[in-house]
Amino acid sequence: MKTELRERILQTAKDMMPLFVEVREFIYDHAELGNQEFVSSQYLVDQMKKLGFTVTYPYCDLATAFRAELVLGEGPKVCFMAEYDALPGYGPAKDQVRHACGHNWIAASTLGAAAVLASLKDTLSGTVVLIGTPAEETMGGKCDLVNRGGFDDIDACFQMHLGAENNIEVTSLAMDSVQFDFTGKAAHAAAYPEQGINALDAVMLTFAGINALRQHMKPDARVHGIVTKGGTACNVVPDQGQCQFYIRAAKRAYLEELTEKIINCAKGAALMTGCELEYHFFENSYDDLVYHEGLRQLLRKSLESLGVTHFIKPEGNATGSTDVGNVSHRCPTVYCELDTGAFPKVYAHHESFLDYVHTSRADHSLLVAVQAMALAAASVMQDPSILQ
Repeated sequence: MKTELRERILQTAKDMMPLFVEVREFIYDHAELGNQEFVSSQYLVDQMKKLGFTVTYPYCDLATAFRAELVLGEGPKVCFMAEYDALPGYGPAKDQVRHACGHNWIAASTLGAAAVLASLKDTLSGTVVLIGTPAEETMGGKCDLVNRGGFDDIDACFQMHLGAENNIEVTSLAMDSVQFDFTGKAAHAAAYPEQGINALDAVMLTFAGINALRQHMKPDARVHGIVTKGGTACNVVPDQGQCQFYIRAAKRAYLEELTEKIINCAKGAALMTGCELEYHFFENSYDDLVYHEGLRQLLRKSLESLGVTHFIKPEGNATGSTDVGNVSHRCPTVYCELDTGAFPKVYAHHESFLDYVHTSRADHSLLVAVQAMALAAASVMQDPSILQ
């Protein structure tokens, strides 16, 4: 990239920081749960319209999803993925919704990168896209958008996340979410126990079967579950039992094999107890994150040029999942974590993380994220061979 263009991108980002800060603070102050982000999504849509983008809202029949795009000429479609859902359970009474994962910062940084590129329409050629993706923390809105073709025409996708370290090698696990419903037969537990069919026993046997399976799982696999129904009174044989599991693995192919084995554990429990079994996937299934190496090296180079030089080398197996993984299987994608700069370190979802996702403590990380993503995306628009 020529020095003149680089300096223009960096200066434009600095000049537009008041807007990016306004976006970050507005989304923070109007925290909403997944698929309820009506105020946040409308606000972002209004901002993109002011910037000259054409907006589709709702997008792909998701009420709080949107797509904003601006055509600068022939060339690649570069996309930034905004998130704006928050988490429950914060504040003194643990009853407040807050952006403890920093999605307000993600909304501001992705909008910011798109806005910076939009200001270079006399220099760049291609299409700039911002896709608003709801409910990342719960149902995984990107999964639905991918399944409905929302990313089919995108050439390159970018997103950054605040974290405890600088990490350009973030890994995530593919994940299935399975719910098992057992139906038995109620009876007096003392007087007529022989007449009952215990659905709670089926639940417990399912857990026992899965626990026995753990020694035969690959090291990257993770299975964790909860009991959501198990009876209403000790003297009544439970006729309804229900449990939910998250099943994770490093690759989708092995996850499907493991999920089948776990479903068979529940089927075996139903057979042993005489219960009827129904099961379904209660949330979207997440795919593992697949990096486009050209984009990863490009984003790293952009960050290093901005003074971000210490990147951790992840150790051990990944233990989390993200719907960005689904996008990465559809189009070239790069995703990374940027250190909040806090000392001692703060971690996402903890209440202390809130201090670093808004106010002046988040200014430096926000500017770096906007500049880095804009630099990388502009390079793709100038040289599409990076995507080969």
